[in-house]
Amino acid sequence: MNAVPALQERDAAPDYGVLRWLVGATFVVILNETIMINAIPRLMDDFQVDASAAQWLSTAFMLTMAVVIPITGWFLQRVTTRFAFGLAMATFCTGTLLAALSWSFPVLLVARVVQASGTAVMMPLLMTTLMAVVPVHDRGRVMGNVTLSMSVAPALGPAVSGVVLQSLSWRWIFLVVLPIAAGIGILGLRRLRDVGEPVPGTVDWWSVLISAIGFGSLVYGLSEIGATGDHTTAYAALTIGVLGIAAFVRRQLVLQREDKPLLDLRTLKLRVFSISLGAMSIAFMAMLGSMILLQLYLQNVRGMTPLATGLLVMPGGLAMGLLGPRVGRVYDTYGARVLVLPGATGLLAAMTLLAFLGSETPTWQILIVHVVLMVSLAALFTPLFTMGLGVLPPHLYSHGSSLLGTLQQVAGATGTALVVMIMSTRTASQIGDGVAPVAAQLNGMQWAFAVSALLCVVVLGLVALLPARIAGGPEAGMDLEMVPEVDPESVECAS
Repeated sequence: MNAVPALQERDAAPDYGVLRWLVGATFVVILNETIMINAIPRLMDDFQVDASAAQWLSTAFMLTMAVVIPITGWFLQRVTTRFAFGLAMATFCTGTLLAALSWSFPVLLVARVVQASGTAVMMPLLMTTLMAVVPVHDRGRVMGNVTLSMSVAPALGPAVSGVVLQSLSWRWIFLVVLPIAAGIGILGLRRLRDVGEPVPGTVDWWSVLISAIGFGSLVYGLSEIGATGDHTTAYAALTIGVLGIAAFVRRQLVLQREDKPLLDLRTLKLRVFSISLGAMSIAFMAMLGSMILLQLYLQNVRGMTPLATGLLVMPGGLAMGLLGPRVGRVYDTYGARVLVLPGATGLLAAMTLLAFLGSETPTWQILIVHVVLMVSLAALFTPLFTMGLGVLPPHLYSHGSSLLGTLQQVAGATGTALVVMIMSTRTASQIGDGVAPVAAQLNGMQWAFAVSALLCVVVLGLVALLPARIAGGPEAGMDLEMVPEVDPESVECAS
């Protein structure tokens, strides 16, 4: 069947039913990436572990995502939508049940790895299906709804756990999530329809191994740099990670000549996709870094409870989700620039204001700045997701979404490691100069927020390079299916 008439047929009568279950499932599974942040002190007491060990509950989640996601580009092309959805939700629910029943810290750590394995499949599955189902003219609006799961869920994780921990055990974080995830999984599996046809093919196991070593070592090294003590192991892991990723890239370039890559890097030859990918990754880095810093500031400097902390950041997360569909409609009508430029500017302004937080800053000011931060991210993420994936030809959707998910995890680990390292270094320096511990930590946080603000300058510079719209959408790249290499000029952009 000709691909272009098929797309025109979808334009005429799009069916978004398949996306509703994928969005709901993705929201639930991604929520768990940050839901453990507030529970770290409780877990340290219950399992008698130190902070560096407890932090591995979040680090292991990101590490697993970084290892598994590169494989999903190949995997999603070989199985049906229903099979991928069922496998992802069954894996996630198994990990969630095991986490709730954990009798030791190692068991809980394994449970988090199992949870992350299911999450790693859901994210690219949602994005790949969306690009296949939704016509070009409606992608902004639909992608705005998807923003709820991709971006708001991590922002709401600490708020949800804060509410639960106020009166219940940390095990209830998982016991609350489990029936919701299981219900969505069962009902979704019954009502989902398959999108597209599986493509037979074999996997290059050397690529899988090199990918796991490269991305896994990189995320591990970045996470360990933020910890106190000797960083020899972290630097060794970073070196192995960089070398592993370089070897992975080289092997994919060789496999592309036979059209058999595990992760197709020809997506990076499309300028709009590369710029969008860079801007999203750096913005996500700033977002996760600021989340960690703000939690530490509110609890360690201001002495707020986990519940109060969660409630304070909840309005920003809700505002981000509620604005998602409206941002999408603006994108469909006016294009990207009217959103990404103000969004990047607001992100820079909010992060700069956070760098001036003091021990007596009024709570209402912190609330407003956080809402501005999250609204600015909403104005950024939806257009960047839509435009970046929109320039790809259909046969590269799964690879583009996998690359996006992988770099999100690397960016998250980088952002967390960067701000913690800066904060810790500056705090130690201040204490050495005789400054009181709390005041020294506050100064360290201010420095870390300032560095995050500098990252936002880079985001602003990148989005300024984007066109207002893309011309032709995926149809412009149809000819790319017939050639072994992607020509960057084959996708025209309207300025």
